[in-house]
Amino acid sequence: MTPTVVVLVSTGAAWEARALEVLQQDRRTVVLKRCVDVEDLLATASRGQAEVAVLGVDLAGLDRTVLDDLARWGVRVVAVATEVERAQPRAAQIGIASVLAAELVDEVAQRVCVAPPSEDTVPVVPLGPAPVPAGGGQLGRVITVWGPGGAPGRTTVATALSAELARRGLDTLLVDADPHGGSVAQQLGILDEASGLLAAARLVAAGTMDDRFPGAQRQLSERLRVLTGLPRPDRWAEIRAGTLTALVEHARRDGQVVLDTGFSVEPDLAADLGRPSRSDLTREALEVADEVLLVGGADPVGLARLARAVTELHELRPDPPVRIVVNRMRSSLGWRESDVTAMLAGFGASRGVHFLPDDQAAVDRALVAGLLLLESGDCALTRAIGRMLDAMVRR
Repeated sequence: MTPTVVVLVSTGAAWEARALEVLQQDRRTVVLKRCVDVEDLLATASRGQAEVAVLGVDLAGLDRTVLDDLARWGVRVVAVATEVERAQPRAAQIGIASVLAAELVDEVAQRVCVAPPSEDTVPVVPLGPAPVPAGGGQLGRVITVWGPGGAPGRTTVATALSAELARRGLDTLLVDADPHGGSVAQQLGILDEASGLLAAARLVAAGTMDDRFPGAQRQLSERLRVLTGLPRPDRWAEIRAGTLTALVEHARRDGQVVLDTGFSVEPDLAADLGRPSRSDLTREALEVADEVLLVGGADPVGLARLARAVTELHELRPDPPVRIVVNRMRSSLGWRESDVTAMLAGFGASRGVHFLPDDQAAVDRALVAGLLLLESGDCALTRAIGRMLDAMVRR
């Protein structure tokens, strides 16, 4: 039988010396190296020789990103903790499936070679849907604002909807999740360069969302907060798969969540090669949504793109919870709302088609002042957003 190749990561814990002794004495295992830290572990794992890493849950720098890299290189983790009950929540948050108690370290070779579940291994509940808040409250709704390319007004709709939710007394978090480089911060006059999305992604990876998530957000009003987007388009790769879902499931415990997304959901060449794709973030935003607002322009080009987007969404999610938002509707186009509704119905079912007026003066006024549309004064567009939200509430 070929021995299992193991690396042991040192933190100075009392159990490590015994673990090393057990692994060296067992004929089923070969200790390749005793790594000094996470960087040393990743460098060793990337060479493709190690099969299992034995490490402590409290290892400095250990997070979901590290575990993803180890899995990509085919390295399985056997985690050990001196105080299992204290280690269990952190292990669950970063994706470790089970933890071996330090007093049972004599069994480490068995875990390395077989890793069967047993009563000596304490199971850890993996990340999943957020629990219902204490006191019997309801989780907030997740609304994803999406639309095809061509600047149909996704961000304008997302910010206006968030402001309307907050105006109605609902705690709301607006998340700029555009992988091509978001514009929510610029639209709202937030000038610092710190990215709330990247900060939150690091918290998810480190398993510290409960304690530090509020620090990644910007408070816009008593009820409205924002998580600003990527400072540059090339940083999309720092948002690992599953990060947005974990973030949203945490945020919805405190209220409503509105996601402003990118335009493309088409997999690229990277996806064909088994690597992350820029479109993954937008696809994840659509998959996690309780309701999707699909925004398109009212002009001929915009409607053609919108129709294709309806088809794409139905391919991505069977029976999607979608409402179609036709933006910048104006009489000069020469067609009625009923004509547009009938045309779009042929591309897939929806929960409704909503029309927003072409109110460029109001949009410009808010943009120049760096204000929410609602803050810049009453206008036809804010009233139409309110009617759309009324329809969403009635459902």
